[in-house]
Amino acid sequence: MNASGPRVAVLGLHLESNAFAPVSVEADFRAQCWEEGDRISTLARQVSHLPSELPGFYARMDELGPWQPLPLIVIGAPPGGPASASVWSTFMRETRERLQALLPVDAVYVANHGASSAETEDDTEAALATMLREMVGPDVPIIATHDLHANVSAATVDALDALIAYRTNPHVDQRERAAEAADLLHEMLAGMKTATAHIRLPLTPPSVTLGTREGPYADLIKQAEACMTPAGQGPIANVSVVGGFVFADIPKCGLTINVTARGDLAAARRTALALARAAWNDRHRYEPDMIAVDRAVAMAQASSVPLLFADVADNPGGGGRGNTSWLLAAFHQARVPGTVLGVFVDPDLAAQAHALGEGQVFDAVFNRQESEFSKRFEARAKVLRLTDGEGEGRRGVMRGRKFSLGPSALLQLEDSGLRVIVGSLRRQLAEPRIVEMHGIDIATVKNLIVKSRGHYRAGFDEFFSPDRIHDVDSPGLTTPNLKRVNFRRLPRPVWPIDADVTWREPDWGAEAG
Repeated sequence: MNASGPRVAVLGLHLESNAFAPVSVEADFRAQCWEEGDRISTLARQVSHLPSELPGFYARMDELGPWQPLPLIVIGAPPGGPASASVWSTFMRETRERLQALLPVDAVYVANHGASSAETEDDTEAALATMLREMVGPDVPIIATHDLHANVSAATVDALDALIAYRTNPHVDQRERAAEAADLLHEMLAGMKTATAHIRLPLTPPSVTLGTREGPYADLIKQAEACMTPAGQGPIANVSVVGGFVFADIPKCGLTINVTARGDLAAARRTALALARAAWNDRHRYEPDMIAVDRAVAMAQASSVPLLFADVADNPGGGGRGNTSWLLAAFHQARVPGTVLGVFVDPDLAAQAHALGEGQVFDAVFNRQESEFSKRFEARAKVLRLTDGEGEGRRGVMRGRKFSLGPSALLQLEDSGLRVIVGSLRRQLAEPRIVEMHGIDIATVKNLIVKSRGHYRAGFDEFFSPDRIHDVDSPGLTTPNLKRVNFRRLPRPVWPIDADVTWREPDWGAEAG
């Protein structure tokens, strides 16, 4: 290191890969995030579309003293199918060539989602981490942050010096976890050597059961946090309990315990084993709490207070296409008053609304091109509001971050009065400004239907208390009813899909206690 501080390479890949969704191509990344070189540093120090970890890491590194950020490449797409072979090869080539041109470096920070895959590579995280390790050598610290829905392999952990995952779901701590990575990186730059332990369980909890407000996963996170100690006060630097993303449908899926210790391998293993045993003993609590579509309609009709219904099986935040019509049709046919639904992703319909203009009435056709879950729906509708779909989040997972729906429209269906926010790009409804930018006062909405899995809870908590929120069971690419899914490559047996599941503790388990 020189007087201007450590030279830290920065890069990232954000994609949650759903094996049952269409392949994620370069256009998907370009529409959300594809940045290279010094522009990354510029964007990281302002409100931008970068993943939230980047501004969190930069801010903390700036606070800690002089440093030289060496940004390589950061790309991100909405959750969808595996990255195309072209995207993956381009990302790896750009990473390799840009890093090679900047060597030597003092450290590497990787802001990855952690549940990506590619057409040609199942374990993209391990492939990337291994390449980085081979390039920088054994003594340069490499630290990564991951989403708590990541699929973590032993090969990834072995190639890294430390892995830090989010600890909140909805994810409102990305900046904090990146700051934690910066702090730990400074410890390593000062000479601290890490030791890591990793355990994967045959347990793939439905994502709706991985909330951190209450429940089995919340309890496990609290146990993990109790094990962690500040620098100089104990051996355990970080414990990341990573819930996994089962729809990736690859061999490394499953809940994992990942422990980073300050040089004490025995302590890392003891901690990992204790938490793994706790998770396995508690596995029966990971049962989703959902209601049927007809039950949702009945509750909405009978309720005297506003309710929120989550269309969790069609969550664009997990690879859903955002265009199933089960709830739309049911609430329209029942003429449930005061209902708003969003975001229904249909670029053709949004374009038609923009061509017609505000105030126009027309025969709206949702899903002109049908698929297994995206059925055609037709209704007479009025164009109430048109927007460019550009906004900045104010709460929850999108707070302080730019977003884009593409050209969007608010339609009101005749007969029922149901209002539908139609977008052009796949985005989940987790941010209140998406509703507000279409001229809707959320406080006046009687029933809000969101196409989102759980992040909406941090965005709409100011309007809907937990007792007024209901996850709805309907068909879709992200259904919590995992027994409905035709998994092809998921290791079996696995809980809760299979009844007869056993877990064999690691070979070092007896020694670790």
